Amino acid sequence: MTGPSPAHQSASVATVTETTDPPTTRIVRPADALTELIAGNRRFVSGRPQHGHEVSAAAAASGGQLPHAVVLGCIDSRVPLEAIFDQTFGSICVVRSGGHVVDRAVLGSVGFAVSALNVPLVMVLGHVRCGAVDATVTALRAGERPDGDVGYLVDEIAPAVHAVGVDDPEAAAKAMRAHVVRTVRRLHDITGVPAAIAAGRVAVAGAVYDLDTGRVELLA
Repeated sequence: MTGPSPAHQSASVATVTETTDPPTTRIVRPADALTELIAGNRRFVSGRPQHGHEVSAAAAASGGQLPHAVVLGCIDSRVPLEAIFDQTFGSICVVRSGGHVVDRAVLGSVGFAVSALNVPLVMVLGHVRCGAVDATVTALRAGERPDGDVGYLVDEIAPAVHAVGVDDPEAAAKAMRAHVVRTVRRLHDITGVPAAIAAGRVAVAGAVYDLDTGRVELLA
């Protein structure tokens, strides 16, 4: 992992272009970073993405990076984060785990993006029909915790399921959203993040991706 050069650290707000070029200046305001992600998602949904992820763009970004967000999402193969936000190489850092479950590696990765790469936005992205959440609901209803490391995922998602009610007919859908909110709260506690939030340098947001429409919905 390599941080930005000193020259890049002094840059301000990035200009959105119609090419696959990597960012040459930094988006520093959390609100601008969130606006860029949502605008990219709307381009994706409308079928007019700007970034085709061509090898030339990869080469252009190889000398350094100016990411404006770190996005924590699920490993689900239907949710490629750079694509659904229409972001080119060097624009966002991506952390993925089953059901966007947090462990020390995830916390350290998000913390590095904030402290070393100076991203102004941390986003937690859940998605509809999440298999990890569905598996947790099934396990809790059956009273049978999965063996091994899969059980860790269930343990981490279980509080959200209990919060909405295990027997609720819509437990999986409601728990997915509750789990996003819980994860957002947890990321607020990463070393250095509270101070950055207080100073207005960083924001933490939660959102949900709709597999059917491709649209990202921000959670209040």
